[in-house]
Amino acid sequence: MQIYRHGPFRLESGTTLPDLQIAYHTYGRLNARRDNVVWVCHALTANSDVADWWPHTVEEGRFLDPADRFVVCANILGSHYGTTGPLSIDPATGEPWYGTFPACTIRDMTAAHRVLAEALGIDRIAALIGSSVGGFQAVEWAVEEPARFDRLVLIATAAKASPWTIAIDQTQRMAIEADASFGERRPDAGMRGMAAARALGLLTYRGSLGYNLTQQDREEAPAQHRAATYQQYQGEKLCRRYNAYSYYAILNAFDTHDVGRGRGGVAAALGRIEAQTLLVGITSDIVFTPAEMRELQGLIPGSRYEEIDSPFGHDGFLVEHEQLNRILYPFLHTVQP
Repeated sequence: MQIYRHGPFRLESGTTLPDLQIAYHTYGRLNARRDNVVWVCHALTANSDVADWWPHTVEEGRFLDPADRFVVCANILGSHYGTTGPLSIDPATGEPWYGTFPACTIRDMTAAHRVLAEALGIDRIAALIGSSVGGFQAVEWAVEEPARFDRLVLIATAAKASPWTIAIDQTQRMAIEADASFGERRPDAGMRGMAAARALGLLTYRGSLGYNLTQQDREEAPAQHRAATYQQYQGEKLCRRYNAYSYYAILNAFDTHDVGRGRGGVAAALGRIEAQTLLVGITSDIVFTPAEMRELQGLIPGSRYEEIDSPFGHDGFLVEHEQLNRILYPFLHTVQP
């Protein structure tokens, strides 16, 4: 992991962060023509280490092969993994921000990506890839700076947060708020609430097909149901690596996503995209359904749609790496007309 330190950073709200720190990873090398950059935008609680959270992608023969690609991924604003967020120090108090961390948006996250790209001397980006919340960032950036990108890959995502996805986020926020410790100025505040929020979120990420396939009880009368212990385990697992303040802040940022805001609406905004665009849906995804992905494809000029067949719902893009590579490798490696 590398760290870039920037000065004051103005947020979309008008508030200015006194300083901005951005954590990022790179893989491979920038070639002499500087035309082999692939920028990956990560999802909700992931980090900038793509090889860590996206299995079998940053490998030989894969679409993020570091032998011929210079892969960049920046940790998002508000996250727990090195970029400025709620556990960062507020210079005005000398203590972590915690719940007073300024509200940020998806546009703020992409603005921070632009800051890093400029610091790294990256003008043109061969491909911009984003899935889920990472797709929010990718589509926003492609609309904001259409001339910067040659290709765009949007996986299981949207151009605007829907009432359904906002309701999912609100339910998770309610779980965090129900923890009496949330709001206390300590890094482990709200952990029980975040564990419950994560368990709720997983229901939408996997859906009934995924759970019924993998969490069947193996005994006739188990002491504890496998699905129940899985929910507990996943909540505790997130608590070991994340904090409730960052989780809450990013859920809030998720809900601000609307590429059409201030641009004449979603259709007008998407019409600005110049990159050759590929959209990838997942057959069982109930967060961003295939029908919604096809509708999004219809609004991006010259784009096309492919689909992953998976019982693992929204998480299919993390699980079905062979299918994903068969779709993305040709798209990213063929000569652009």
